[in-house]
Amino acid sequence: MRKNSETLILGAILLAVLGLMWALNGSQFVQFENVQSMAFQLPELGILSLAMMITMLTSGINLSIIASANLSAITAALILTNFVTPDAGGIGPAAIAAGAVAAGLLVSAIIGLLNGFLIAVVEVSPILATLGTMILMKGVSIVLTRGYTLSGLPEPILFIGNGLVAGIPMPMIIFILCAVFMAVVLNHTPLGNHIYMIGSNPVACFFSGVNNAAVLFRTYLISGVYAGIAAMIMMSRFNSAKADYGESYLLMTVLASVLGGVSAAGGFGRVSGLVLALVILQLVSSGLNLLNINPFLTIAIWGMILILVMVVNYLTARYQEARLR
Repeated sequence: MRKNSETLILGAILLAVLGLMWALNGSQFVQFENVQSMAFQLPELGILSLAMMITMLTSGINLSIIASANLSAITAALILTNFVTPDAGGIGPAAIAAGAVAAGLLVSAIIGLLNGFLIAVVEVSPILATLGTMILMKGVSIVLTRGYTLSGLPEPILFIGNGLVAGIPMPMIIFILCAVFMAVVLNHTPLGNHIYMIGSNPVACFFSGVNNAAVLFRTYLISGVYAGIAAMIMMSRFNSAKADYGESYLLMTVLASVLGGVSAAGGFGRVSGLVLALVILQLVSSGLNLLNINPFLTIAIWGMILILVMVVNYLTARYQEARLR
């Protein structure tokens, strides 16, 4: 019942926001170019939010997703800028680009495993473990780049963040695949059940025969890999990599997760709710941008939406409890 009510609330808010932004901006808001632009912008935050969501379901958090993403992008960019020239042709650049992407994803996976080790084995609090990892990885990124921007990437890598497939932006295709994979893992695999169980009651989960440490390892590994995927899209879209890209995304991933119905205490949340929340945030951002509204006011409005949804969820839960009594 809780899942259905949250989906209905988010669906109603989505329709209301869509109608409001359409009314304020007219036909310009629903033009193909604007819709396509939103489809290019949403996946970065969307994939990072999926990386945050899966850790929150275990009653944890991953503060290192942005630092992990930047280090992954820097790793790939260093390979690309040192072994491929922007105007190079043939199969060679494409093969090196594929190797650079694989190296970037490997770095993010290792960071995810490091987080999992600190949390599951050393039993450090998730917020402290990932905070330490975040600071460490940001420091490594600054050392590798000396604070400069790595730019001038070869053409094959630019397709990831800027290409179109049958008119659909490639980043959106990657996001859809990531969201579907996450939904399948959470809803149709033993790992997904164990993630929800740990978030609800880790002690009961342990005594039911579940290896909590192994589940946390896999959870933070998936989170790290998703941060790496988002890094490849960001690097491609910006045609560069830097140690401090996307820092504003960190709190936005928490906002999107909570707005999408993910419990901060763990154990509750669905990918469908997160996707609806991301669409709502993107509609608000794009609509206010067309109105030339100050971007800082946009952030304030996002906070207002979050507070509104939490209040409505609370009132709905109280109403349902009263009916059950």
